[in-house]
This record gives sequence, C-alpha cells and structure tokens, in this order.
Amino acid sequence: MTDQSIEQLRTWIDECKPGRMVFFGGAGVSTESGIPDFRSPDGLYAQKYGDVPPEEMISRTYFDRHPRQFFEFYFDRMIPRGVEPNRAHRKLAQLERDGVCSAVITQNIDGLHQAAGSRAVWELHGSVLRNYCMRCGAFYDLDAMAALHEQAEDGVPRCPACGGAVKPDVVLYEEGLDSRVVEGAVDAIRHADVLVVAGTSLVVYPAAGLIDYFAGNRLAIVNLAPTPRDRYADVCIQAKVGDVFDW
Repeated sequence: MTDQSIEQLRTWIDECKPGRMVFFGGAGVSTESGIPDFRSPDGLYAQKYGDVPPEEMISRTYFDRHPRQFFEFYFDRMIPRGVEPNRAHRKLAQLERDGVCSAVITQNIDGLHQAAGSRAVWELHGSVLRNYCMRCGAFYDLDAMAALHEQAEDGVPRCPACGGAVKPDVVLYEEGLDSRVVEGAVDAIRHADVLVVAGTSLVVYPAAGLIDYFAGNRLAIVNLAPTPRDRYADVCIQAKVGDVFDW
C-alpha cells in the first residue's frame, strides 16, 4: 500500500499545474542529512544536557537569563556541521526549476533547501545562517558568529562595533513567528492545488495550523509516525521523505 501511495503522490505532482504545488516540511526532511529531529527516541529532546531540558534551553527566557549556557548548548547541539542536502532537498529544488513547486515552507533552520538550489523558501523558524546584533542590528554569517563565540571569554558572541549581544535569527520558544514569513507561507498554501506536508509531527503551533489555509485538491502527509491531521489527508505515507522524493 505504501508503494502505491508513493506512486499516487508522484503522479499528482507530475500532473500538477505549473506553480501549484507547495511543500511544507519539518525536521524529518533533514534527518537523512545527519541532523537529528526533536521528538524521536534519538532526537534532540531525548538527549541529556545537564539538568535543564533541551526544550527549556532554546526558550527566550533561558536565552535572556542564561546566555552563556544557551550559547554553549546552541553551538554544541544546534549548529549542523559537515551536512549536505539530501534527496528530498534536491528533488524539491528540481521541481522548482521545472516550474512545478511554487514554494517550500520549512520549520527547519539549517538552510539546506537553499543549499540544494531552492529559491522560494519560507523559513518559519528562521535560520542559523543569519545572526544580528541586538543593539545595532549588524549582520553576521555563521562563520563570523562562531568566531565571535570562540573569542568571547564567556562564550556570548558580541558585536565588535557596539558591544551588543549577537542573537541567531532563530525563533525560540516564547517568541512569535515573523509576520512577513507567515503571510508569504499562507499565501502560497492558499494558491496550491497540491500540498505535501512531510517530516513533521504537526504538533507545533502556530506552524502546524498553517495547513488550515489549504483549499486545494490534494493533501498528502508523509511522516514516519501518524500525525493529528492524517484524517484530513487524501493520502498518508509512512516512509522516509527522501524515499518518497526520489524519482
């Protein structure tokens, strides 16, 4: 049944009108690149890191109150090193070049969709590749950010120009999503005929609620485990995202 469902989804995508497919992905899209997800038995939340749960360490409250510990955890566990786009990233980039996929909406912060060649990417939770001084707004790429972290005695990256703390352009718990990004994602979903939701548990809001704006013909959910939205999908596929997007 899984093989038939995969072939059905591929047929929908191949027959989709130009620019009317949208992809909405989560952590499961990048696991094949060696980046752990959050909620699986081997995921980030299952890993021990001192006495503080990882989900608390990536909250805005923890960032403000314990910046040294935050950045220690952030650079140790949140920065992908030596990773490359996988089959799913590359296929989506190809579908964009072919004029089929109008947008990729991602909950990931690794930048792998852009590395594969996708251009129309809405990053709901930001990106580790962008960092900004909280005082003067100066921009720092990941290499510069890492250098500032290594140079700081307390491990807190600070802007050489003004001395302000430099924060990753990543949405932490307790922070709101960027309204411009949300509006772009909603607009893409509203105009889609085929929406593929992949590699996400669909339990993190407000991101998970964005699929409520879909009014198209085909909704497909690809995830290794069932999701709360499976009953609304036209097809549910329990498989690796890379296996599904490999044709």
